[in-house]
Amino acid sequence: MHITLTSKVRILPDEETKDLLIRTMHAYTSACNYVSVHVFATQTTNKKLLHDELYRDIRSHFALRSQMAESVIRTVVARYKTLTASHEPWKILRFSKPQYDLVWNRDYSLKGDIFSVNTLEGRRKMPFCRPGSSLDGKLGTARLVLKHGKFYLHVSVTHEVTDVTDSAVTNVVGIDRGIRFLATAYDSAGKTAFFSGASVKGKRAHFAALRKELQKVGTPSSRRRLKAIGQRENRWMRDLDHCISKALAEMYPEGTLFVLEDLKGIRKATERIRVSDRYVSVSWPYYDLEQKLIYKAAMHGQKVIKVDPAYTSQTCPHCGRRDSASRDKRRHLFRCTGCGYTSNDDRIAAMNLYSMGNEYLVQSGVSMPLSGGVQSTTPDVRRDPLGGALTSPDVTPADTEYSESVTNAGGVSRPLQGSHKPLLQGVSLSRGS
Repeated sequence: MHITLTSKVRILPDEETKDLLIRTMHAYTSACNYVSVHVFATQTTNKKLLHDELYRDIRSHFALRSQMAESVIRTVVARYKTLTASHEPWKILRFSKPQYDLVWNRDYSLKGDIFSVNTLEGRRKMPFCRPGSSLDGKLGTARLVLKHGKFYLHVSVTHEVTDVTDSAVTNVVGIDRGIRFLATAYDSAGKTAFFSGASVKGKRAHFAALRKELQKVGTPSSRRRLKAIGQRENRWMRDLDHCISKALAEMYPEGTLFVLEDLKGIRKATERIRVSDRYVSVSWPYYDLEQKLIYKAAMHGQKVIKVDPAYTSQTCPHCGRRDSASRDKRRHLFRCTGCGYTSNDDRIAAMNLYSMGNEYLVQSGVSMPLSGGVQSTTPDVRRDPLGGALTSPDVTPADTEYSESVTNAGGVSRPLQGSHKPLLQGVSLSRGS
């Protein structure tokens, strides 16, 4: 199994080389716009035809080398094919930011601590800072970008990882995704971990209110500000998803099977959501978190499956009774109308997903002793993935008389990165029943 990731590499050119790189990137971007005008007019995305028509013009007009001219055509064609695949109306595409797409071992190479790149004046070599992510895999195409006066190389790295077979699974974790808790995980030891979304929801509400005010202004500067705010919020949410998925992958052992709800089509379910809640519910990045967990799990020798989410928050994991009246959405409380089993509704969903993971293994012919489920009496002491032990109150976050005090109860709670509020709360369950 192969996984392709993008690593961000900081390039450290001297002043003379900086000017040369900027000129090369501007020439490349101008050539992309030149080809884009032709593609828009002819509606041709055939790379061979475009090569025959434009290759010599690109080299003569923009002084690009042969491989650079080929890359220009490839870059523009890829953008227009993306436009067609997304079913957007045909329009001319503009390349405004300076960039330079590179081909491994033709336009660039990374050897030792030296970055070698093809420019308008031939090859140039310069040092670079090794990223936190690994460059040990197979390097592919890369993009050189200039941001805030600094040069970065976004390089694709393909890693070969071992497929996790069903027979190799030693632990099952059901993960419910939501808004009040971004993720609620229930594992084979009967332990539960909550990733709070309260501070995240508040910050997104701030962004939404700010956008509303700027939209009322309607000036060119307010529109520029709107675009910047949207990009900032997207970067922040992507970083949160990285932190949560990394914490989940690292807090469980190799051979773990993560069970997620298949939330395909959730964006179309607006008719069942109040108008005032639609922005929060429909724009929540469930898919982004899912994709990041899939590749991080694979890198850690783990596996992710998706199951039907129907009735996971309405079914009692203790007696199996399904009743919508058992769930109180306003109080986030589940109380079975049959046996009286009571817990947080997100935890109930995670427990049912855990059970569905076990059923998946049984159907696959895998039999293994798992101690999870509501019968577990093992004390639940969860380690904060960022350090520090979390204590284990004997109540759930949804119990009415404890709902306020338990929200920030117990242990050490630390921010994930920068200004992030604590996501992994000091709340877990001492027993499953």
